[in-house]
Amino acid sequence: MRPIQMVDLKLQYGKIKGEVDAALHEVLDSCAFINGKPVTDFTNHLSAYLDVKHVIPCANGTDALQIAMMALGLEPGDEVITPSFTYVATTEVVALLRLKPVFVEVDTKTFCIDPIAIEKAITPKTKAIVPVHLYGQAAPMEEIMAIAKKHNLFVIEDTAQAIGGCYTFSNGVTKKLGAIGTIGTTSFFPSKNLGCYGDGGAIFTEDDTLAGKLKMIANHGQSRRYYHDVVGCNSRLDTIQAAILDIKLKKLDEYIDARRKAADYYDNAFAGHASVTVPFRAGYSRHVFHQYTLILEGVNRDKLHEFLASKNIPSMIYYPVPAHRQQMFANFGASSYQLPATDWLTERVISLPMHTELDEEQLTYISSSVLEFLNS
Repeated sequence: MRPIQMVDLKLQYGKIKGEVDAALHEVLDSCAFINGKPVTDFTNHLSAYLDVKHVIPCANGTDALQIAMMALGLEPGDEVITPSFTYVATTEVVALLRLKPVFVEVDTKTFCIDPIAIEKAITPKTKAIVPVHLYGQAAPMEEIMAIAKKHNLFVIEDTAQAIGGCYTFSNGVTKKLGAIGTIGTTSFFPSKNLGCYGDGGAIFTEDDTLAGKLKMIANHGQSRRYYHDVVGCNSRLDTIQAAILDIKLKKLDEYIDARRKAADYYDNAFAGHASVTVPFRAGYSRHVFHQYTLILEGVNRDKLHEFLASKNIPSMIYYPVPAHRQQMFANFGASSYQLPATDWLTERVISLPMHTELDEEQLTYISSSVLEFLNS
């Protein structure tokens, strides 16, 4: 059996090595390392894939979130509603811009932000909601967009873990995640479903005026060269990463299908076990399984983690400390938050290997090892 990786990028690269190497040599021969043709090509292809009018590439997913909030004209002290159960980048940029993060609960089935909690958290200072499509599951966007419309709020989708995922509305219309809110953002970190070989990110919007602001902010606030209309930053997707992403974008749906097939195997293996809850698949969502995350009940999670490691099976705990319990948010009164559902999840979740190259032998070994521990 091949060694098991949490994410096997080497084997995935081996399957596209010829295409990738040729694309890299083209970039090297052109020496257009910044804003080369592959950047434009990838941007256009991603726009078509997502069916969104504007795609603005940038340096990473954190920058994407920051630039989005800057473009919306949010002012220091404005409140931004966000889940606490997420990677810190989602909430970090809120604090960085001197906005106020308002942490709310997630649904313990979907791991995504709870619309009821959003409604309760809205005040006259609330300006935006940041739903996170966590682990590859879509947040309940129809309800979120209705709340945003009712209260005149911006919606910034954090799609870092769910690129390629879909949401189907009650009227039957289906949209790609990231193309629903006021602005969508994503990360192309190597382990993502669509990952490059370094850092990268992108921002999406249907709004022409907003797209112009996003582009300016990402490029030093320039409307044209040497004319700086707003305070911006320097955040670019380089040509090499764009060339790699353009190759992998063509295979994204194939990659998603492979992840969903692995998730099906895990689901069947753990079906009916009293100590395990497998990932919920919402009827409105095409889950793309960036992670395969179990909820354990009555199980010593740390001991399971150690047991799997002893059998050369990696596992991860995303996220052991939620945002409202992080020291970095102490000045925002984070310690006063009571989020029992979030705390409950942080004590019970564990993620198993999930990537495009898992084979049946590996999946059998992983699932049987988990069951061995649970049944011991």
